[in-house]
Amino acid sequence: MSEQDIDLQSHLEYLESKVAFQEDALSQMHDELLEHQRRIEKLQRQVLMIAEKLQQGGDSGILRTHEEPPPPHY
Repeated sequence: MSEQDIDLQSHLEYLESKVAFQEDALSQMHDELLEHQRRIEKLQRQVLMIAEKLQQGGDSGILRTHEEPPPPHY
């Protein structure tokens, strides 16, 4: 093998190593993205449930402003 062939071979190995690392990083980011999307969907469902409860009225467990006792420093 000539010196040029050796340089090309080492450069090819270097590039293959970089590609392998980038594929691994991309796979990890994809997994994280899926997890974040799952969490967002869960939070959206929870917000919708809370909004429905608030629209239904009834006993929400939250006092209206005029019903709340004054703070302790009064």
